[in-house]
Amino acid sequence: MSSTKLPTLETERLLLRPFETTDAARIALLAGDREIAATTLRIPHPYKEEDAVKFIEAVGKEILKGKSAVFAIILKKTGELIGSIGLHIDKDHENAEMGYWVGKPYWGKGYCTESARKILEYGFNNRNLHKIHAHFMECNPASGRVMEKIGMFCEGTLREHVKKWGEFMNMICYSILIQEFRGQNGR
Repeated sequence: MSSTKLPTLETERLLLRPFETTDAARIALLAGDREIAATTLRIPHPYKEEDAVKFIEAVGKEILKGKSAVFAIILKKTGELIGSIGLHIDKDHENAEMGYWVGKPYWGKGYCTESARKILEYGFNNRNLHKIHAHFMECNPASGRVMEKIGMFCEGTLREHVKKWGEFMNMICYSILIQEFRGQNGR
């Protein structure tokens, strides 16, 4: 199953395309790394191939309802799936929450920043959003650096807002408004 309601987006080094059922094994391999689960809120550990199949099916349903735009991050050069990025859309308020993860072997190469820039562009230009927001667990400052690099602004800290593996964690919130995005990108 893949969604035909999403386009394939292209950056210099990446393709952002809808997920396919055949992606499940690769998702499980990458998202199954404990360090990925430790720095994300919605990825459990252990993470199995059947979890990935359920994820792909759930994302497909949300896309068809217009509530999500979630993409597989693919390296153009090799065709490898390296992660996921997307928007969870609130149509009533014309905003969306951006979420992402990239497999550990691909950390520190700028792939997340590159795909996040493209998702901002897609959200504002194709989905007519007014605001895109994101948050990260304080223990994952690299995610915050991605948000800063793409021009998002820190809105604050939600103290001990979530519980991950029995420990309360602070969540740091970032956002960008359409006029800020357009001002930064000369549009």
